[in-house]
Amino acid sequence: MKVLIAGAGRLGTQVAQVLSAAGNEITLIDTDDDRVAELRGRIDVRLVAGDACEPWVLEHAGALAADLVVAVTGADEANLVISLLSKRRFSVPRVAARVNEADNTWLFDGHWGVDVAVPAAAPLISLIEEATEATDTIALLRLSKAGVAVIETAITSESRTAGRSLAEVRLPEGTVVATVVRDGQPIAPDASVRLRSGDELLLVSHSATEQEIHAAFQ
Repeated sequence: MKVLIAGAGRLGTQVAQVLSAAGNEITLIDTDDDRVAELRGRIDVRLVAGDACEPWVLEHAGALAADLVVAVTGADEANLVISLLSKRRFSVPRVAARVNEADNTWLFDGHWGVDVAVPAAAPLISLIEEATEATDTIALLRLSKAGVAVIETAITSESRTAGRSLAEVRLPEGTVVATVVRDGQPIAPDASVRLRSGDELLLVSHSATEQEIHAAFQ
């Protein structure tokens, strides 16, 4: 999948790393030349310095061939303009945009080219899942040098572990739960923690596959 991400702040950079690690072709755009220069060599994605609100910048970045555009700048006005251009001028199939100010949420809809509006407080996993339409476990980052995978999975009402404690979940060998995110807040993964629908778990493993971890919880 070819993905353009507008905004190379903390969130945009994390999204780029996650989707790149999953094998996607990523282009990250930012108006700050210094930020772009800082990221060169640090992350394995294509970097473009420029204002994504300008059609020529989006075209140069590859909008005509993009499968997904993610607008995660710190300005709602910019995210809306980027979304509108992506959808109306470049016919990008799927556009996700971050809503920085809750009062502006009503603007982030199809009229502005937005397919997925993501509140600023939403966890990273939610942004990735909604933007890519992925519903399975998502490998957030593969630490190849250490031979460790950091994998995140979500508990739904259909998950067989919903209502069970962590102590009752049989994890694959070499796997530990790093944290449980509930209502946007991380909580310590004590064995007595009872899983609920909506919980998101971050696990670290040196041997288990995504499928094995998915099977353990779903």
